Amino acid sequence: MGILFGKMVSLLYLCVMGKSIKVRFNLGRGKNYMKWKIQYPTGVVEYHSPTDTQLVLKGCTLKNSRITADKIFNGQHKSVCAWVLCEDVEVKLSNFTPYDIGQNPRLKYNPKLKPYWVLESLTDNNVDNTYFKEIGSVDYKLFVTKL
Repeated sequence: MGILFGKMVSLLYLCVMGKSIKVRFNLGRGKNYMKWKIQYPTGVVEYHSPTDTQLVLKGCTLKNSRITADKIFNGQHKSVCAWVLCEDVEVKLSNFTPYDIGQNPRLKYNPKLKPYWVLESLTDNNVDNTYFKEIGSVDYKLFVTKL
């Protein structure tokens, strides 16, 4: 029983410590409209104003529901279809890092324009499922800070 319990604890630890923190921009109506939404594997959900906080996302993979994104790209109504899976998230309330487009490539996601994540420094590229060591937010924008 002790070994089984140890394995269960290890699996739980891996689920909590793995790339299971989900971050996305909330466009749903209500008090959390236009805020960053962070969903932790414990079930805790946080919303943060992009102008009052800075997110530092670590160990990130860009995710996208391509079928939903293609529908939006072809004119259907917008719904949740993209997020960032992270190993860790730091929410900064002060001492923001001034990421610069000249030094830090900007990530963009707008399925009405392209049905996939785009890295601004590359022309018309699809970076869905790409891993980045670190991504930082500045207001409503995301920048790759460490490849």
